[in-house]
Amino acid sequence: MKAPVSSSSTTSTSGAALCSSIAKKARFSPLLLALALFLLCFSFLYGEDLKELLGRQAQVASSHLFVNTNSSRNNNGGHEQPAAPPAGGTKKWKGRLAFALNDEDEDEECDVFSGTWARDSAAHPLYREEECPYIHPQLTCQAHGRPDAAYQRWRWQPHDCTLPAFDAARLLEALRGKRMLFVGDSLGRGQFASMVCLLQAAIPDPRARSFWMSPDQQRTVFTAREYGNATVEFYWAPFLLESNADNAAVHRISDRMVRRGSIGYHGRHWRGADVVVFNTYLWWCTGLRFRILDGSWEDARARPEEAVRWVSTEEAYGMAFRDMLQWVRDNMDLNTTRVFFTSMSPTHQKSQDWGGEPGNNCYNETAMIEDEGYWGSDGRRSVMRVIREILDGDGADVPLTFLNVTQMSMYRKDAHTSIYKRQWSEPTAEQRADPKTYADCVHWCLPGLQDTWNELLYSKLFYP
Repeated sequence: MKAPVSSSSTTSTSGAALCSSIAKKARFSPLLLALALFLLCFSFLYGEDLKELLGRQAQVASSHLFVNTNSSRNNNGGHEQPAAPPAGGTKKWKGRLAFALNDEDEDEECDVFSGTWARDSAAHPLYREEECPYIHPQLTCQAHGRPDAAYQRWRWQPHDCTLPAFDAARLLEALRGKRMLFVGDSLGRGQFASMVCLLQAAIPDPRARSFWMSPDQQRTVFTAREYGNATVEFYWAPFLLESNADNAAVHRISDRMVRRGSIGYHGRHWRGADVVVFNTYLWWCTGLRFRILDGSWEDARARPEEAVRWVSTEEAYGMAFRDMLQWVRDNMDLNTTRVFFTSMSPTHQKSQDWGGEPGNNCYNETAMIEDEGYWGSDGRRSVMRVIREILDGDGADVPLTFLNVTQMSMYRKDAHTSIYKRQWSEPTAEQRADPKTYADCVHWCLPGLQDTWNELLYSKLFYP
């Protein structure tokens, strides 16, 4: 096969032809001949650079067009791919991640988040509900009368590899004298409780561990005394930014709002953590738009028309996500610490999503969804796109490990707390006559699904 002609040789050939043509016509101006010679020399010296420059401009124009196409559809939950980051964007972080046990040059191709659920009654559950006193009563399904326990006996099996067994003693040793901090909403608190239950099994002496919750329920701390007072903590911040729903005990507010640029309000309590696991999603999804406060809370009361504005949910969420990454840059030593983000947790509010009878939800569901391509109507792909665009673009310099638990959790309509939990208020007679009307299809029973989230966290902490 003949080698392709390079662009520089093509340019120089055409330049020589031009020069020859001009030379044949001596009656042309000497100035014109000089200009032709200049162009010939320029093409020899800078032909490739010119080609690269023009190509780069075309790439940028193409990228901008892709962004505009996506932004015009960012609320419809479609399947389009996220926009590519701008050419010459943020340089990706490179280095050895803290806590990693695999060899630095080891290239692990397995996607642990892509797989199927396998029945495993021998090894699951990883602990018993009654043996872990740290589970919030909203998540203790067996204690609240759930008649089946099959939801506890499933193991996540990636397609191309096997997850390492969760070794509580190894993790505690790695955390000796350190802090692991979960930050987010009640789903983050569930993941925190799961981690505590997984770890406390390795500390059989109750005197060697402690559990403390602040009076306002904002902060909860589990301490492993015999491991250098290592702590696993939870901090309530459902939006990560300061909001009008920051009261951990009383936060049922429909008119939610966050204050722009306020990551430091909660972030001052996160400083010094060695492993941080963020989550935020569900609280943002109250509609297609969200309220942002530009100013103080006094401004919101005194002049709301100036201080408060509506933006798309995706824009608001992206603002918070970028502020979170900036906090990480400013406050964490990325050579010695790790940061994770748990992806959106699905709900199962509409049974017609999985082919069930319309009007039902997760209540009385004891089998998982077997369609590997299933995606419920509650899953906002537009929010997932926002995360990907940031992590592939101006957030690429932060080595954040994304725990993509969304698809694997989509299958688990059987694992919610449903009606088997401590209720915020006593159900009415009408509700008791129709239990699906007060079933909780947001939170997950423990032990259960969120233990698998932490098995994945364990895997990515040591084998990123």
